[in-house]
Amino acid sequence: MPEHPDLLVKINAHSNLSDWLAYIEALHPKEIEMGLGRVNEVKQRLNLQLQFPVITVAGTNGKGSTCAMLEHIYHAAGYRVASYSSPHLLRYSERVRVGSVEISDADLILAFQAVEAARQEIQLTYFEFGTLAAMWHFCASKVDIAILEVGLGGRLDAVNVFEPNCAIVTSVDLDHMDFLGNTRELIGAEKAGVYRTVIPAICGELDPPESLVSYAEKIGAELKLIQRDFSFESHEDHWCYLAKDFVLNNIPMPALFGDFQLYNASCVIAAIQSLQQSLPVSDDEIFQGLRSVRLYGRYQYLSSKPDVILDVAHNPHAAKSLAANLKNTSPQGKTIAVFAMLADKDIAGVVQAVADEVDEWYLSGISHARGADGLLIKQFVNQELPNASIRLFDGVVNAYHQACLDANENDRIIVLGSFFTVAEVMRVIQTASFRK
Repeated sequence: MPEHPDLLVKINAHSNLSDWLAYIEALHPKEIEMGLGRVNEVKQRLNLQLQFPVITVAGTNGKGSTCAMLEHIYHAAGYRVASYSSPHLLRYSERVRVGSVEISDADLILAFQAVEAARQEIQLTYFEFGTLAAMWHFCASKVDIAILEVGLGGRLDAVNVFEPNCAIVTSVDLDHMDFLGNTRELIGAEKAGVYRTVIPAICGELDPPESLVSYAEKIGAELKLIQRDFSFESHEDHWCYLAKDFVLNNIPMPALFGDFQLYNASCVIAAIQSLQQSLPVSDDEIFQGLRSVRLYGRYQYLSSKPDVILDVAHNPHAAKSLAANLKNTSPQGKTIAVFAMLADKDIAGVVQAVADEVDEWYLSGISHARGADGLLIKQFVNQELPNASIRLFDGVVNAYHQACLDANENDRIIVLGSFFTVAEVMRVIQTASFRK
């Protein structure tokens, strides 16, 4: 019998997607429980036999951008590409795509039903259940390649039960320290767990932890480090990829904003080259994919007069990149930050990272179990910036609404701190409920 038989009465052949999502969220008492035993057992019961290569992408930041570039390039090359990412912003179906199209509710429910039938007595977390459902769908869809984004860490993440043909670690910094450790060496060791023997192991971190490098060497992975085995040169309107056995010139800048995206794009090209014999991609197809890639919520520019920018930066590493982008695009007027974060994140570190680029702080709590209260966020901002201009609001939407009313046409509004923060504002913008 399942661990929670009372929940099963809510799920039947007529249940809709909302019912299913509520159900799988309640299946496991913990939102996160590290370990591969449960997922591996249900994977075997599902008899998931992958007939396609897999690229696994881990990293503190840059995973989403890297996966999006890979997806768009392979799509431009004519392959049937599967992509699994997390978290989502507005719809769960954003996580599961085939051919650059989000999974339908009907297909997602079929996948959930398959996992539910297979798991029986095994408790799965929300992410574990969703990962298995995505892979079941990919197998049924007969894809040519799958791009899998690690949810947390790498070694014990549900994605890691599927053997990669190439694995990427984009960056290593401090985040999720309760689960991964409180040093870059400990976190690097966890992320290195996606590497495999004799498989291309790509790292885009400029200063990779010794734990990552030594693990890759110990298992005999085909380690490729940025600035050692591959690199790039940036020019005004193009860039070049440089490796020992391959050079690509006059590459168009990625459509994604920020100089740091060239590190991600370089990892992408290194991965594509490593699989070139089995999945050939031309130079023009690389160019086309980089020009077409889009990723919501990553320095997403929405409108002008005033400028409105959305960024999910939720740790100091990501916030430093955001600050660099803000500095390079300084407005004539002031910058208002609509800011809310989860309580288990480094709020002080994010405030420090963007402090020099923000003139006024519009703060709020997040409507989520892990959300930090607005008063707590205010304490962190006051602690780091005693003279800061701060306003506290009941809800992210109210903070954004007031920012739109207060901002002049030469000002800038930046919404940051969490996927949840950005998602609330995106919903408002989509419905055009509040626009100046």
